[in-house]
Amino acid sequence: MHHFSRSWAALLAAVAHAPDEDFARPSGCKGWLVRDLVCHLVIDAQDVLITLVTPADTEPTADATTYWNLVEPPTGEDPLDALIPRLAAAYGDPGLLKFHLDDVGSAAGRAAELADPTARVGTQGKVLTVGDYLSAYVLEWTLHHLDLIAHLPSAAEPPTETLAAARAALEKIAGTAFPAELSDTDALLIGTGRRTPTDAEKSRLGELTDRLPFVLG
Repeated sequence: MHHFSRSWAALLAAVAHAPDEDFARPSGCKGWLVRDLVCHLVIDAQDVLITLVTPADTEPTADATTYWNLVEPPTGEDPLDALIPRLAAAYGDPGLLKFHLDDVGSAAGRAAELADPTARVGTQGKVLTVGDYLSAYVLEWTLHHLDLIAHLPSAAEPPTETLAAARAALEKIAGTAFPAELSDTDALLIGTGRRTPTDAEKSRLGELTDRLPFVLG
């Protein structure tokens, strides 16, 4: 839960400090501008709030690793993916989008800190402990932090500790470790298809190259 709070606070701060003109720049999410990514984060924060007040009275069916499914790369046909750019554009002023994320995002952060990590919640047809649910989101926040700053070289990077935690989570989901020579950032970007590995990196990855990317859903 510490990593959840740390990664989420860092991501919210990075958005808050981004100049308004950066919202029209591309993000690391293919086809999305920074403003689209921030709009997606608003929806993610709402999901966290909803899940934390959706108690379950059955045994857990998933944990922080099995919460995620490996899926095929997106085709762009998902209705929600198409909705987000239109919704983001409707905000007009980036300041309004920043305000909404800070408002909802801060509430999600507080709710996470107050939650009992042993309590059980239901989401997406699964039952998890609160601790596992929030731990699963460390990977989400860290990847989206990297997406946010993909074309913003002056923006703050994710915390070192949460990069390491996100890499460890991705390796558990994939059932394999990335070469130690890869930094945590490179392992996350290459592992999820956000960056194509160089020839030297492909050599280090070996047969793992053929399994890439690991797309989470």
